[in-house]
Amino acid sequence: MSPNIDLSSFQTPMHVLIIGASGGIGSALYEHLKDHPQVALLVGTARQIVPGMVALDLSEEQSISSVAADLKHRAPFNLIVNATGFLHGDTTFPEKKLDDLNQNDLQAFFNINAIAPALLYRYFLPLLSKDGKAVMAHLSARVGSISDNQIGGWYGYRAAKAAQNMITKTASIEARRKFKNAILLGLHPGTVDTGLSAPFQSAVSPNKLFSAQDAAGHLLKQINKASLEQSGSCIAWDGATIPF
Repeated sequence: MSPNIDLSSFQTPMHVLIIGASGGIGSALYEHLKDHPQVALLVGTARQIVPGMVALDLSEEQSISSVAADLKHRAPFNLIVNATGFLHGDTTFPEKKLDDLNQNDLQAFFNINAIAPALLYRYFLPLLSKDGKAVMAHLSARVGSISDNQIGGWYGYRAAKAAQNMITKTASIEARRKFKNAILLGLHPGTVDTGLSAPFQSAVSPNKLFSAQDAAGHLLKQINKASLEQSGSCIAWDGATIPF
């Protein structure tokens, strides 16, 4: 798969970090890049112990800071992608109405979708290369757009993704002063055939449901095309800018 992935906008050799490399989109990104001729170093993280990957628990700041410190000797990274997200769990599900809201579920949505990306910027942004193009991106979602919210529902997930987009925008402004080549992005992958979207796929037409491999290819295409002028924005799989 890797020969079809264009990374020509980056300098060679590249160091790449995939956070959440054992998940659906994360594992597909990892597979696309592991044999890519331009990638000299590929590091993947996983919440559980996975052979060949670094253990990282995004719900714990200590884990995030410790892994960042441990990876300093492998820096600088040209590309860091956070491919994690939380939409549902054993007892947590997107809300349909206000009566469904509760504190524990709201905290669960924010912990992974907003707080973790903020802490990743704090600890991992300094690991980005200052020489040539460097990208740090997080999986976001179209439903995080406030202006595009037409049907309501999904309070916690929508709010957490909107918060993530604001964090990316704000961090991009600071990055202009400290990391002049850094491009910070939210990435909307579309609806992807993974465990995260599985309970919600029945209403999705087949031509709008992507395999993880195709979704990862789409995102890498947009990452390669991304410019400094786009830093702080949320980009969809097809290159469209998602409004805030």
